[in-house]
Parts: sequence; structure tokens; C-alpha cells
Amino acid sequence: MPEIKNYTLNFGPQHPSAHGVLRLVLEMDGETIERADPHIGLLHRATEKLAESKPYNQSIPYMDRLDYVSMMCNEHGYVLALERMLGVEAPERAQYIRVMFDEITRILNHLMWLGAHALDIGAMTIFLYAFREREDLMDMYEAVSGARMHAAYYRPGGVYRDLPGSMPQYEASKWHSQKEVDVKNSNRQGSLLDFVEDFVQRFPKCVDEYETLLTDNRIWKQRTVDIGVVSPERALQLGFTGPMLRGSGIEWDLRKKQPYAVYDKLDFDIPVGLTGDSYDRYLVRIEEMRQSNNIIKQCIKWLRENPGPVMLDNHKLTPPDREHMKGDMESLIHHFKLFTEGYALPEGEVYSAVEHPKGEFGVYLVSDGSNKPYRLKIRAPGFAHISSLNEMTQGHMLADVVAIIGTQDIVFGEVDR
Repeated sequence: MPEIKNYTLNFGPQHPSAHGVLRLVLEMDGETIERADPHIGLLHRATEKLAESKPYNQSIPYMDRLDYVSMMCNEHGYVLALERMLGVEAPERAQYIRVMFDEITRILNHLMWLGAHALDIGAMTIFLYAFREREDLMDMYEAVSGARMHAAYYRPGGVYRDLPGSMPQYEASKWHSQKEVDVKNSNRQGSLLDFVEDFVQRFPKCVDEYETLLTDNRIWKQRTVDIGVVSPERALQLGFTGPMLRGSGIEWDLRKKQPYAVYDKLDFDIPVGLTGDSYDRYLVRIEEMRQSNNIIKQCIKWLRENPGPVMLDNHKLTPPDREHMKGDMESLIHHFKLFTEGYALPEGEVYSAVEHPKGEFGVYLVSDGSNKPYRLKIRAPGFAHISSLNEMTQGHMLADVVAIIGTQDIVFGEVDR
């Protein structure tokens, strides 16, 4: 009888479940994983190095491209770091808008995760369901910033502009009749807030649909229960944050423990898992979507009742409006200086972290007093998670590697930076 050999297998980067750019070198005993060695860096774009040669404001669009499914949350971490160094605080309305879009982003991220994770494991329908809702959320991004993904909407001192009073409308074409278009436009007749409110009313039903498809599904449970179990103590040692840490039963959420923006004024719960397996992490993220929905509701209510400025009036940091810039010499000079030279931060260092959909997204910034950072270091949550891949996959089968990569919710933009 021939002996079973140990195989070394390349998993990815061409593999669809390797999410584009992960090369995993697997040492296998038959079909059991003995060692998994992730090779990263295939999406390295030198974001931190590029930031050293640009005025602070010009690095905001780079943040969108780090974790490219949670765009505005990345911006929030960076903008908070700048605001702390400058000693300024955004107007309250701007902070509520930021929180609302942070939570819209969290739902966007979790929908992408849910669709991709389920598709990797073999459930196709859920992917189509999740992307149906993502479309509306992308429209919210577009209404406020002009771009569906890379928004560059948060700025030091507030947000780029106030929420628009009207939504773009679909138009009839040779593919879509007027009747179809009228149905699509039915919830776009009011302002952006009306559109968001319409979405939050129907979203809980959508989450129920996802749960109907997966939560008690026999095959889904067989693929996720007891797969990639991490004990609470080990999760802390491995530097886990976000749903990976909460899935192991540790109630740690920066929105509650180190509140930023206006999270301390809002009412929401932190979902926590029991066993620390892939199924628990799935349940945690599903509940997070419901909690985010609840936070957005509270933000809409506050934003309706409290109009006001969304940007500081300090034109050393924020651009004057176009009307003044065209007619007033001083505003023109402010505008020119801001967009060519930018502003200088005081000498020193700062670390600011936000509760990103994947975990703790931190920005460590060192300033030498000039208009560019001396050094920028980004603490990407996915980087800590992927380093545990070897430990989480050991003893599992080859098919479970896919489930574990999925449950970690890894995006390589932020891992490779």
C-alpha cells in the first residue's frame, strides 16, 4: 500500500476564494492542513510612503482605497487624527453625518462580507440578495459625494458638503420603460434623508431574508460550526479586534469603550459570540447590521431636527465657499494657499482609532511641523487577523481554509497598504 505523501499546495492568488491577491502555501497531510503560510504584499501600493510627500488633505482619497469596501470609515480614522493634532472639533451636525455614514459603511461592508463568504462556501443566492441592498447604499454615497465608492467626503473640520435636498432620478430608456422607472423612482422623490429613511424601514426585513437562507441552514451550519475556533484569551493575544474578537466572547467595541464623534449620545448594543467559531462570527455580524440600522434611524431623527453648519468656519483649514472665492480677494488667497500648500500641523505625534467594520482601524501620525506628515502608520485590523491564519487552519480540511479566510473578512488593500 503506498504511503500518503505530504503535499505542498499553492492556494491562490488566482483562486476565486483567495479574494484576488492572497497566496497561501499549504503543507498538507492528505487533505488535512499541517501548516498555512500566507504570502502577502501582492497589492502593496505604498500608501504610507506616498502620504509623506503630500499635503495632509491630499492623502484623504488614499484612505478610501485601503479597505475598499469600507471607504468612509478609513477616512474617519485619518481625519480624526488630523483634527486631534490641530485641536479642532467638527460641528455637531457634521459629526452626526459622519456617524450615519460610518454605519451605512458598516452595513455595506457586512453585506459584501456576507455575499462573498457565503459564495465561497457554496451558497449563491445570498450573494445576489446582498448586492441588491448594496446598490441603494452606493446611491447614498453617490448622492453625497459624487462617487459610488471612493468618496473623499470627510474633511478635517467637518464634511465636504451638507446632505442634498433631492435624489438623482432614473430616466426611461430603450431598456427600461417609463412605468419601470416610475417604480424605481418612487422612493427618490424627497431628500437624501427621506431615501435613507425609506431604506432603514425595509432593511430589517432584508436581514430576516438572509437569516432565513442561512442561520438554520443545515449545510451552512456544517460548514461554519466549530470551524476556526479561537478562545477569548487567544483572541486577545493574537491582537484580534472587531467582530473577530467579539465572536470569541469579548465585549470590546471602541464606539462604547473609547467613544468618538457622537457615539456616546446614541443607543445601541454590542453583539457578542459564545464559542468563537465561524458561525458565531456570522451571527455577530448579522446582529451588527441590525444595530447599525438602529443607529442610522437615530441619526436621521437628529439631523432632521437640527440644521446647522457642517464645516468649520476657519479658512486656514477649510475652503471658503465658491461664491466668496469668486468675489473676495481674501477668500481667493485662502483657497489658493489651502489647495497648493495645505496647512501645517504642530510638531508631535497622535494615534487615533475608530471602530471600523473589520476591527480597530488606527492611524499613527508623526508631524515635524510642516505641511506633510513626517511618518504615517496605519494599523489595519485585517493584518492582525491574517497572521493567525496558520493557527486557525491547522487540523482542518482544505475546504475549511476557504471558510476561515471568509470568516476573517480580509481585504488586501489594508493588509498590504
